[in-house]
Amino acid sequence: MNWNLLGLVMAGGALGSAGRYLIGHYALMHWGNRLPWGTLAANLIGAFVAGFLMVWLEGRGPSALYWRAFLMVGMLGGLTTFSALMVESLISSRSSRPDIMLAYLALSVFGGLALVWLGARLGDLLRA
Repeated sequence: MNWNLLGLVMAGGALGSAGRYLIGHYALMHWGNRLPWGTLAANLIGAFVAGFLMVWLEGRGPSALYWRAFLMVGMLGGLTTFSALMVESLISSRSSRPDIMLAYLALSVFGGLALVWLGARLGDLLRA
């Protein structure tokens, strides 16, 4: 276990979570609650930053491991709900198997929808 990396992930996660809260609060105050604007904004910002960082950190040597832990796993993990999904999809799309990317996205989105529904149903059953 690399405790330094864990500390960086935790510090980045705290900052990312605070950023998510601030974006959500701003969006609610300025754009209302018709759509989850804050979550959408955080996810889209995070997807852009994750793509940039993935390429920017390539070939940066040993220090890139620490920057990835802090920025990508920590900050973006705390900020977004899907930055890792987007980065993994980008990696798959750059390989010779784009079909894997499409399958992964479909399983993630539709599987996630099915499981959130099942979790809600279980919660309803246990509450009753």
